[in-house]
Amino acid sequence: MTTPDPTAADRCRRILAGIPADGLFALEPHAGSPAPSGAAPCRIGPEPFRLPPGLLRTLGGQGILWLKFVKAAHQLYLLSLRGDAPPWIAGWLDLGKPPRLLEFARMNRFKRSVPPVLRPDVLLTDEGPVACELDSVPGGIGLLGCLSRLYEQEGLACAGGPDGMVAGFRRAMAFAAGAHAGADAPATALVVSDESRMYRPEMRWLAEALRASGDPVWAVDPEAVRPSADGLAVGTDRADARGVAIATPEGDRTVALVYRFFELFDLPNVPHSEEILDAARLKRVRLTPPPKPHLEEKLLFALLHHPALEPQWDTLLGERMFGELKALVVPTWVLDPAPVPPHAAVAGLTLAGRPVQSWDVLQRLSQKERAIILKPSGFGEDAWGSHGVRFGADLSSAEWGAAVASALADFPRHPWILQPHRRPSLTRVPFWDAAAGEVRDLEGRVRLCPYYFVTGEDEAPLGGILATITPKDKKAIHGMPDAVMLPCANVG
Repeated sequence: MTTPDPTAADRCRRILAGIPADGLFALEPHAGSPAPSGAAPCRIGPEPFRLPPGLLRTLGGQGILWLKFVKAAHQLYLLSLRGDAPPWIAGWLDLGKPPRLLEFARMNRFKRSVPPVLRPDVLLTDEGPVACELDSVPGGIGLLGCLSRLYEQEGLACAGGPDGMVAGFRRAMAFAAGAHAGADAPATALVVSDESRMYRPEMRWLAEALRASGDPVWAVDPEAVRPSADGLAVGTDRADARGVAIATPEGDRTVALVYRFFELFDLPNVPHSEEILDAARLKRVRLTPPPKPHLEEKLLFALLHHPALEPQWDTLLGERMFGELKALVVPTWVLDPAPVPPHAAVAGLTLAGRPVQSWDVLQRLSQKERAIILKPSGFGEDAWGSHGVRFGADLSSAEWGAAVASALADFPRHPWILQPHRRPSLTRVPFWDAAAGEVRDLEGRVRLCPYYFVTGEDEAPLGGILATITPKDKKAIHGMPDAVMLPCANVG
């Protein structure tokens, strides 16, 4: 139990008081208040999550690594389509995608476009940091932006500074819109789908923070979007019952840029998505992240580790950068049900001490041998957050066998990946216990989410780092009522 510290308790109360009344993503705004509609509450603490200076410097410089990876992955996809790289690369990445979306992904219109925000999920293990996922439509931007400002107001410096997230997002939007240095900020709509509604409070906060700096930015529901003579317009003058801006003729604003805060699998459920795509195709508006569904697949990590593709990665990334990424990214395999020839094995995969020649081996593993995870790769409602994750050690033999069989059966429309379960090291952090009205300690495991903003062809500076610490008995690490979410800072 932590010794009561009135100063720390008062600081927590001030930080909570600074959070907007409608909440932020996974935060409960005030003790005893209901959580915002669609949001799960979590905890804060009296200070940032402290990182060793060496680790903070390393993370701070890895934006260019992830930017180069995303660009190389896109090039590898195009090489595969042209027959200059193995055809199964594009074959895997195109699984389950509608033809119209594949057409957009291959357009020259979007050839050089990359996601403006890159956020890896980094686990701190006893062997060092490992990246298990890369999100190119990440939540948490407004959450971390708000928290960074509030902790800085308490005299607690955070990685990226008080405005690292807001200023980074502003510069990334200007670059995505093709604006030259010194140009006015582009009129921007942050379009948040119903599927992503739990993030609406933080995206509204982000838009308001940008408007406070003079930038014409609005967070809107897709229903607020309408075609206009100049491309697209959004209604910004009134809100619906959920607080989301909706369109009215008097409040229309023409926008030059649409920030797509929804996954591409959700397009059929997003009102006016066809109009948004058509406006982007006709160059009447810039759309970011670009409609490239292959860049939203977790199986990109499997391609990075595939030994047959080493020459391509070496050429696209360079030997040094390729080596750094392989050392950082957790090994990953695709559950492809195609028969493995008798003289071959799944490249690089050893289970129960022997190479894998058939996925039957995976199904027969004992519970002790299942320190592995199954995940849907992407392009589905169960492929974001931790919705579809299956932890092998938590399932019975029958459940595990059924999970593997289901993943293999899903392959033609919805591929799954396999990763070793890299369990993060235990750490201890103070947090504000609203029910007890005091600061207490939590022993848990941490996931770091550094946010990199693409502000140039070879520029992806760090905007901030969000730490999520969950109780030690939880397998998945994500925002939840028991989790503590903090901005990161240097030790000391």
